[in-house]
Amino acid sequence: MNEERNAIPLILTGIGSILGTVACLWYYGYLHFAKPEDALLLSEFTMLKTVPGEDYKTALSPAPQVAQCIDGVLVLFDTEQKGLTGVLVDGKKQAVRCMGQETPQQVQ
Repeated sequence: MNEERNAIPLILTGIGSILGTVACLWYYGYLHFAKPEDALLLSEFTMLKTVPGEDYKTALSPAPQVAQCIDGVLVLFDTEQKGLTGVLVDGKKQAVRCMGQETPQQVQ
């Protein structure tokens, strides 16, 4: 049974399956193609330095962002826009570290 098969339909079916899968995942939001404009600033933040014996004033209403320490990095969650999260970075794009949770260590 030495039959020659035409491989072109198989190749086209495979490529079509992959493209269909990617399109379906993108449509339902499981796949996101990141663009440079996706990394826009959520808000501007300023650090208020605390000096012993000196008062500082802040607004009574809290900011719409909530911070949490995850794997030793400060992650911000926006409470107004569901699903909007980001890592807090400084002017040099270095992640702000936190001490609220131990950084996982590699087990040997």
